[in-house]
Parts: sequence; C-alpha cells; structure tokens
Amino acid sequence: MKHGLLIDMDGVIYSGETLIEGADKFIAGLLKNDIPFTFMTNNSQRTRLDVVRKLKLLGIEVTENHVYTSAMATGKFLGDQAANGTAYVLGEGGLITSLHENGINLVNTDPEFVVLGEGRNFTLEMVQRAVDMILAGAKFITTNQDPSPKKPGWSNLGIAATTAMIEEATGRKAFVIGKPSPVMMRSARKYLGLETAETTVIGDTMETDIQGGVQMGYKTILVLSGIAKKERLSHYAFKPDLIVSSVDQIEFPLKWW
Repeated sequence: MKHGLLIDMDGVIYSGETLIEGADKFIAGLLKNDIPFTFMTNNSQRTRLDVVRKLKLLGIEVTENHVYTSAMATGKFLGDQAANGTAYVLGEGGLITSLHENGINLVNTDPEFVVLGEGRNFTLEMVQRAVDMILAGAKFITTNQDPSPKKPGWSNLGIAATTAMIEEATGRKAFVIGKPSPVMMRSARKYLGLETAETTVIGDTMETDIQGGVQMGYKTILVLSGIAKKERLSHYAFKPDLIVSSVDQIEFPLKWW
C-alpha cells in the first residue's frame, strides 16, 4: 500500500521567513524516496507559484504540483456545486486564479456566492457590498477561519475577524472550506490520489491540521516547532498519533506504514 503526506507549512517548514532547521533535508528525503506529498495550506492569497518561489528562497525546490491551497479547494468545491456559477470575491491572487480555473465567473452584481479569502486590498465599502449581496440571497463561503496571530505590526488581518464581521452584519454563518473542514481535508487527499488509510497529516496546530486529520480518519503527526505547546495537549479531547519537536525527527517508514 502506498502512503502519502499532507504537510502544513508555516510552523512546520518555516516560521515567517526563516526555514525551520532540518525541514529542507526532510523534504529532500521525501523526494528522493518518491513519497507522495503536498503542502496543504489554508492561505488562499498566494498562488501555487508564489508558494514554490518562497520555498526556493528557503532552499527547498519543489513544483507547483506539490502545493494544495484552500483557494484550490474552494474553486473545486464551487465548480462542483455550481458549474459556471457567479461569485463576488473579497480576496486576491490565488483565490481569483482558482475560481477562474474552475469556471466560476467573477461579478460585481447579483452573485450566487460571496467568497471571502485573505487580502489587504478590499475595503469596508466592498465588505458592505458583500453584506448587501448576502442579505439579498447570495450564499456566503469563506476559504478558511484562521485567526489573527495577535502580534503588533502584523500586516494581514486574520480571516476569522472579517468573517465574524460579515456574519454579524448578515445573521448568516459562512460555509468554511479550509482546514479543519472535511471539504479541504478530503479534497487534498484526493488530489494526491490517496485512500484514507494511506494518508498522514503533519501540522503544528491542534485546532486545524490535527483535528481535521483525526475527524477524517487520517494518521496525524504534531510538530512542536510552531503554535502547539506540549503542556497544553491534555486540554484536547483528541490526540495526534505521533509528536515530534520538528520534521527532521520523523523517520520513515512510519510505524503505521
């Protein structure tokens, strides 16, 4: 049986603009041993090419085929749900590209969907327009519910905050595509051509990567090089199959392979 990996990025491969020690050797080992993997990221702003370029600057050379984003999952979901549908988008690059690729028409009036992703270029006026569209009957989709990091100087408001603003203004809950939603967790697995028993998730966040993997029946590896703290793990009703300090401590084959 083949096995493959769905790998989170920030906190697992890099921290901000800094490579996490050993992550480059870990990825090189996957490539050398033909282990299927994709970087599974909730960031809908970047295109796959953007991700590949950032990784290259950090010393990791992969192709666009090694990247799966919440923008891609959102585009596929809408393409399956409403072929040639219409959407008003609060978002940028990666999300807009994915919607186009899946046959969704971007409009400024009477959309079937309002789609929210990360971005810094949309205004409160655009948010108000989105609110009016949802009140008029448009369905509300958000690419993920990642929170703000709550750090001074952070240049991108967490999408959870923008989602909450629109939800409060409309009285309508968003349908969330990104991790830990089963929509993205399943879509990423199928993108790699894997079955449930063949899939392992690697992440640094209990509430997204690990929770999503547990809910889908995937094996899970938590790394402590990012958000998660070992002393807080007992607070959760679920647990990962393996806990390591960082990806360079992961040895293959894994015990469940």
